[in-house]
Amino acid sequence: MNRQFLRVAAAYDRFRGHERVFSLAVAVAIGVVAGFGDVVVQLSIHYATLFFGLLPQFAERVLHVRGVGVVLAPALGGLIIGPIIFRFAREAKGHGVPEVMAAVIRRGGFIRPRVAFVKAFASAVCIGSGGSVGREGPIIQVGSSIGSTIGYLLHMPPRMMRTFVACGAAGGIAATFNAPIAGPLFAVEIILGDFGFIQLAPIVTSSVIATVISRRFLGDETAFHVPSYALLNPAELIAYVGLGIACGVCAVLFIRTLDRAERIFEHRIRFPEPLKPALGGLVVGGIGLFLPQVFGMGYATMDQALFGKLQGMLLVLLIFAKMLATSVTLSSGGSGGVFAPSLFMGAMTGGAVGEAAKVLFPAATASSGAYALVGMGAMVGAATHAPITAIVMIFEMTNDYAIILPLMISTIVAVLLSNHLNNESIYTHKLKRMGIDVGSGIESNVLRGLTVRSIMRPDYDHVPHDLPFNFLLDTLLQSSRSRIAVVDDEQRLVGVISRELAQKFLSDRNLLTDMIIARDVATQDTSALVPEDSLETALLRFTEFNCRELYVIASRNDPHIVGMVRKGDLLDAYQREMVKQEAGATFAYNINRPRRMETVQVMDGYAIIEVEAPHRFSGKAIRELDLRNRFGINILAIKRLSGN
Repeated sequence: MNRQFLRVAAAYDRFRGHERVFSLAVAVAIGVVAGFGDVVVQLSIHYATLFFGLLPQFAERVLHVRGVGVVLAPALGGLIIGPIIFRFAREAKGHGVPEVMAAVIRRGGFIRPRVAFVKAFASAVCIGSGGSVGREGPIIQVGSSIGSTIGYLLHMPPRMMRTFVACGAAGGIAATFNAPIAGPLFAVEIILGDFGFIQLAPIVTSSVIATVISRRFLGDETAFHVPSYALLNPAELIAYVGLGIACGVCAVLFIRTLDRAERIFEHRIRFPEPLKPALGGLVVGGIGLFLPQVFGMGYATMDQALFGKLQGMLLVLLIFAKMLATSVTLSSGGSGGVFAPSLFMGAMTGGAVGEAAKVLFPAATASSGAYALVGMGAMVGAATHAPITAIVMIFEMTNDYAIILPLMISTIVAVLLSNHLNNESIYTHKLKRMGIDVGSGIESNVLRGLTVRSIMRPDYDHVPHDLPFNFLLDTLLQSSRSRIAVVDDEQRLVGVISRELAQKFLSDRNLLTDMIIARDVATQDTSALVPEDSLETALLRFTEFNCRELYVIASRNDPHIVGMVRKGDLLDAYQREMVKQEAGATFAYNINRPRRMETVQVMDGYAIIEVEAPHRFSGKAIRELDLRNRFGINILAIKRLSGN
């Protein structure tokens, strides 16, 4: 038996050595599970909607007041999911995509397996009870959790874990929208931000498999059935540019409204955290009492807009009502996505612009339904800052290629305007509050967390301001520095002199000796740093002034020199921080593994390793053991065995 097991293990190790083939095989498994996960989530939403739909009927039959049931249904849903999310998986709160992105960036792609179950249940209850959210965010997080869990069970390193998380996200969104092309684009454009082929191949594979599973059980139908629209007149593109502008403005307003609502519920509303979703549900129920179209995902209302059945002020009212209802649902602690609400607001915005265009140019414009369709893509692209995903997804969701030109122009205009007015997307806005700046890259994130004080040297080269020119040239020629500081009698920075000056006036040194002193040729040092500046600021100064050293002054108002920063020291600090971050991601992943972790080398002389504590350590305090002095080790984390 042991021999057979060893043979299987050896074959598995050989198969795992073929990384590309192995990753494709794992992607197939993730796609299968993600596809079934999508089926479960969609069916759960369906039955939850039927269940909570009985509440208004019950209130009308018993209390003869239907409005009570309409208002209380979202509150009841919030009352159910609030304690569950708070107790079991707080990362299931909100729309989910920022949490997945944070896991990829900070935790090597590790997402707790329980998140999939909590997110699926909470989102089904939230949407079914009338919460103004979509199903794509939950399915993305569920799929990502599935990908992470499979990678975890296979003991994959963080690099592959991130790819498998993206596989789950792609499979989830492809299955829920029946969009096998848009799913991978979403994963690489938003979740990973990397179009590398090695990553893209398994992501596409997972997306295809998940779509096949979804189609087998839920049918091969497009998400929206719309009439065939086309561009009637080239001049109509002007109206579509106007639609792009309108969607760009609405997207920015949506992002800022959601951000503001999250801050209010987080910091200003003094209410028990598990009960906040119920409070938000009451607010949403009140809005829905007058405009029931804001409840749930709103697909039926979008269909009406696509067929031109909604007109006038109702379209405009629904834009802002949906914006407010979605912001309250998510910020109060509800669970759901922002994709469907963005589609909803885009359809309403497009319908309103289409109505206006029809009045102004009745003979040269299509019906308002065409503008509603284009507005859906423009709004999604502007809110997510992902135009490629938005364009392809609308095409796949409607299977209508004739409208592609207006869709492209409106989406690009909307994204450009949204990016100009608000640098952050609806996903990265939340990440930035968490201290993660996706847009500036990993280098800026690393350097932004370190200050000049951490690498500042107290010694520096300087000359007095009244040093004669002849002696100044000798100092410049003998120094290894690219430039030298000029200071006054109180060691305050007067300016800097570069070595280029010595080479320029070397032949005239005898003529200038008695005529010029150091102050006369010093230039004002606008590159000086203060100890509180980040290393990101220091790197920008090094690049701007093309130098190897920067002087550090006490403060902006106090030019006393307190030290110097070398470019080499900054690069060393960056490299050390990158090593620590990679080690931290590996450690965070390995600390939960069921078997002993491998040694994680941090830097020369330092490593992280998980070891089983000796029996004699049991019951003793860490201070009592004195491990640092006795063995030269530091404890980073303690993992208790199950049952202990």
